[in-house]
Amino acid sequence: MADYTPHQRKIIDRYYDNRDGIMVNKLSELVTELYLADSDAKRERLWKRVETAMANLKIKEATVAHILAKRNVEILAKYVKDWSAGK
Repeated sequence: MADYTPHQRKIIDRYYDNRDGIMVNKLSELVTELYLADSDAKRERLWKRVETAMANLKIKEATVAHILAKRNVEILAKYVKDWSAGK
């Protein structure tokens, strides 16, 4: 990591300090995109992105499995609301 300037290093550090908030925000945007998705193929791609975002947040495997098994946007939205509130 010696190739980065001190300014770049600070930017990288701030990203990782705020990564959880960024991932919750991304999940919130994915909920909106899932509501508006007009094809099954698009929904499938979005659910894969949801799975990746939840993995980055280190959500419990049981919760991830529940959300992905149901593939219900309302359930995902409820969890995202809880996560954004810090629960």
